[in-house]
Amino acid sequence: MFEIHLSGRQSRVDWGMILAIFGLMIIGVAFIYSAKPPSETTAWYNQFPVRQSMWYLMGAAAAVGICLIDYHSLARWSMVAYWMAILLLIAVLLPHVGAYRLGAWRWIDLGFFQLQPSEFAKLAFIFIQAHFLSRPTEELRQPTVFVKAVGLTVLPFLLILKEPDLGSALVLLPVGLVMTYVAGVPTRFLRRLVSAAGVLVALLLVDILFAPPAWQIKLEDYQRRRLWVYFNRDFAADKSTEAERQKARLQERNDSWNVKQALISVGSGGFWGKGWRQGQQIALGYLPPIVAHNDFIFSVIAEEKGFLGSVLVLSLYTVVLFTGIRIAGQARDRLGKLLAVGVVTLLFSHVFINIGMNIRLMPVTGIPLPLLSYGGSSVLCSLIAAGILQNVYLYRRNY
Repeated sequence: MFEIHLSGRQSRVDWGMILAIFGLMIIGVAFIYSAKPPSETTAWYNQFPVRQSMWYLMGAAAAVGICLIDYHSLARWSMVAYWMAILLLIAVLLPHVGAYRLGAWRWIDLGFFQLQPSEFAKLAFIFIQAHFLSRPTEELRQPTVFVKAVGLTVLPFLLILKEPDLGSALVLLPVGLVMTYVAGVPTRFLRRLVSAAGVLVALLLVDILFAPPAWQIKLEDYQRRRLWVYFNRDFAADKSTEAERQKARLQERNDSWNVKQALISVGSGGFWGKGWRQGQQIALGYLPPIVAHNDFIFSVIAEEKGFLGSVLVLSLYTVVLFTGIRIAGQARDRLGKLLAVGVVTLLFSHVFINIGMNIRLMPVTGIPLPLLSYGGSSVLCSLIAAGILQNVYLYRRNY
């Protein structure tokens, strides 16, 4: 009976989204291979394309597992998942637990796997927020309910910001905002929240760009310099000596190097591209190998496959996102709709920010491009997110 029941559900899988995801995974392996070709000194199972393929298989298995359980049953464990994510976000800040790399505490070294709790915290946040907001509309009009929903957002936001990982922290904001809006929270609450956030962001930017050092809000130096690069601010102070100005120019050149080289990669690809594994930015080392396969993988694709390759990638993401919107519209209850909306907003934010920083529309934040950027935590969470969408689609007729 179970096999018949399961086969009936499989016939209702959204194959368009699955094929688009499969296409993105093929592109991901191909261009990670181009950005990080196999090394003779490294075992075959530790090569970057092989490891990425392993994450794809594990993520696909996790997505299938998610689809076997009704999302209502999963939502009952949302509180447990949320607080486990909070504990992991706290643990990653502990010196003997978290791994300190590139100026941040973002990973827990498990030996075979570098766990990044912030990625899993995003999914736990979507579940707890959807479960919390899927209550009668009359309750959503109460200010205390709105304050609690904001509190669920603020706690992981502050912990991720502490790592520091400004990009991942900021992604929580549009996800939480869109979910509260779709849930039916009064717009007057949201307008006040957005207005207050806008004022804070404006004050922060003024402080970063114009305030003297004694008055500046505490930020990591690399975060402040990234914003200076984005806004083309001169790194040298007004009363700097010539030696200090030369040092500031060198620092500015180093901090803006990745962004400039990524932009050159995108522009030099032209319409057809230079051909797979023919990108000069990678071959000559202008686009640093340490970032080419993760944060700037889109630049590699744009250089080697040109405008057509970029359009193909964007088209595949469009299929996934619009399918997610359709699934949200077809959901038979508030919980399913909010889960789908949260996942779509999360994926869209990642795609928009990552591609935006590759073409200098957004500052560099270290946000991975879903399914294309190299990284186990990112790949696993992206495929689990896709599994959540399929889950809502599978069980849409049960309620």
